[in-house]
Amino acid sequence: MRVRMDDDASPTAKALLALELIQNVPGITGDRLGRRLGVTDRAARRYVGILREAGIPIESTPGRYGGYTLGRGYRLPPLMFSTAEALGLMMTALEGHHSAADATDPAGSALAKIIRVLPTSVAQPADAIRRMISPADRIATPDPEITAAVVQGCAEHHRIRIGYRRGECDVEPLMMDVDPWAVSVRHGRWYLLCWSHTRDARRVLRVDRILSVEPLPESFTPPDGLDAAQAVQDHLTEGWQYQVEIVFEAPADLISRRIPGILGRLEELGSDRCRLIGSTDDPEWYAERLTFVRAPFQVVAPPELRKALQDLGQRLIAAGEDV
Repeated sequence: MRVRMDDDASPTAKALLALELIQNVPGITGDRLGRRLGVTDRAARRYVGILREAGIPIESTPGRYGGYTLGRGYRLPPLMFSTAEALGLMMTALEGHHSAADATDPAGSALAKIIRVLPTSVAQPADAIRRMISPADRIATPDPEITAAVVQGCAEHHRIRIGYRRGECDVEPLMMDVDPWAVSVRHGRWYLLCWSHTRDARRVLRVDRILSVEPLPESFTPPDGLDAAQAVQDHLTEGWQYQVEIVFEAPADLISRRIPGILGRLEELGSDRCRLIGSTDDPEWYAERLTFVRAPFQVVAPPELRKALQDLGQRLIAAGEDV
């Protein structure tokens, strides 16, 4: 909505401009609103009154640092979202534009405007997703309402009881009481980093396998200095059958641009050398990922990966020979 003003603009037109200013600049003072409208403070208050009479919830905070804000529940017709629709829109925006989680980004700013005019019951879980998620790579989309309930538990530091499907063949979900520390998106999937009281251990769970969420009254305090994205990344690169160690004759920042983070954790060995620590169940698959590296490297372990690289090299040489 954009309104052009002139000196003869009608009270309705100026009231619409006041609405646009209040919506775009939450907390705008009466003085500033009057200056932008080209009227006195008293006249600006009159236009705010017109908006309120029309049923638009304009909230005001008195005092030196007070101002006008568009209240919850005000919707233009295109913004008549259900909870699932609003959360689905939020998750789709994050999938297509990772910077949408940042309120200073244009896409993030647009999402923030949508959130501001939604009712509180819809806006809170949608805003929690925008603030809590650290998007990376291509993003999968689990059930929006379950995701919102999990993220709300993270944001409010409340324990939750979840029904979790460990595999495609599970008939009954495993019921777990967990402290939800954080949600992170890695390599196309949404993960919950949590402490499982059922297992008495830290766990990384796939959010798309959570079938139910029940809030519990107990609260918790997350670990100090928690880096959720790194913790999830470390979990995804550890615990497989073959332990991998590779030394690259190139800086870590260069290698990180050539290989996916799922292969392991890079450690600097100096200004021009680094080491990759990881694990895999599939040396052949791992060897294929290493072909993206345009720098010398040596596989320290395991021998199965060295054999997979040798076999792959022979196939590539054969493929390049004259017929």
